[in-house]
Amino acid sequence: MIKRKLLGSIRKHLGKKEITVIIGPRQSGKTTLMRMLKNEVEAKGGKTVFLNLDLESDKVYFDSQQELINKLRLELGRSRGYVFIDEIQRKENAGLFLKGIYDLQLPYKFIVSGSGSLELKSNIKESLTGRKRLFELLPVTFEEFVNYRTDYRYESNLLEFAEVERPQLEFLLKEYLVFGGYPRVVTEELEEEKRYLLEEIFRSYVERDLVYLLRINRPDVFTQMVRLLAAQIGRILTFSGLAEVLGLNLVTLKKYLWMAQQTFVIYLVSPFYRNRSKELTKSPVPYFYDMGLRNFALRRLSLDVELSELSFVFQNFVFNEMKQKVIEKGWELHYWRTKDKAEVDMVIDTFRKLIPVEIKFSHVRDLKITRSLRSFIEKYHPPEAWVVNLSRQDEIVHGRTRVKFLPYYRVVLADLEF
Repeated sequence: MIKRKLLGSIRKHLGKKEITVIIGPRQSGKTTLMRMLKNEVEAKGGKTVFLNLDLESDKVYFDSQQELINKLRLELGRSRGYVFIDEIQRKENAGLFLKGIYDLQLPYKFIVSGSGSLELKSNIKESLTGRKRLFELLPVTFEEFVNYRTDYRYESNLLEFAEVERPQLEFLLKEYLVFGGYPRVVTEELEEEKRYLLEEIFRSYVERDLVYLLRINRPDVFTQMVRLLAAQIGRILTFSGLAEVLGLNLVTLKKYLWMAQQTFVIYLVSPFYRNRSKELTKSPVPYFYDMGLRNFALRRLSLDVELSELSFVFQNFVFNEMKQKVIEKGWELHYWRTKDKAEVDMVIDTFRKLIPVEIKFSHVRDLKITRSLRSFIEKYHPPEAWVVNLSRQDEIVHGRTRVKFLPYYRVVLADLEF
């Protein structure tokens, strides 16, 4: 079993009155996590009900709010109980349905989960304002992956493991960069099976989320868009150019991009700017939530891949790991580019200070900073800047800025103090 860090946060919320809502990509482990919570509640003597809207036998209880209430009273009585509902996105107007039940002040704690479809995210957010807390369960992080693959022997001293067993960690990094973090893919040992599972995940996503739930009438074009974006991670996206290649108008393209974001396939990073005349202000950069799904889209699922081909995948990886840390603190993450093409991969905006970050998929030998990073430093005078790389840890000073060269594992495996 892969230990998920989110479990602790959700466990604490079980004592709260609000509905616990767990969303995330298809097959990210939501059902497994809910069953673990159910078992924990029962082990402490709590009463539970587990319903799954993927099952025809359970769907009948959702024909009306009263039918569900009757079922819960039958199973739990009129005392405290825990109601687990999986695949809630199958219920039309799920947010309004749950709101009506919640407002009856029943003695039941609701824990619901579902894939990140538009139906689920929009209706839940709008209808349950003040009545829920949203938790996002994304693919397995690198920290969770390394702990699982090392049988949790170094869970308490992961950074020490990273320093001492650097070749082993790089082997694990390569596997993670190629196959990503979907739990079933992580736990599968055979490469061939990993490829099959990723194909199944992608096919399920297209058939269930895109066609069945979102009613997309051109899934082939949507799939082509995902493949084009997979080849463009870390690069500036031009809407008009992508629309022309796909044969779509801009309105439809932006709708498809929005859907891809809402269903946890991609996210778009916006530029940081203070000077509209000299810096890019609109064009985003795409990244994938999961590298395995990205590589599947390009049919590049092999550990025999050349390391040089993983440079942008490594950049995607660092972005994913940093994105979670930054969002948890309520900060923002951007990239930066001027119209004369000076570019910094990542800018962390804490609203008190800026931290520009360059990402290098190499063992840095010389402590030099690029023209682009120097340009950002001289323009904004940040107190520190980072150069994230494979192994070098050191520091130099440029003007009033401390430039820190940091091994990737000190960025993704540690709770950094910003």
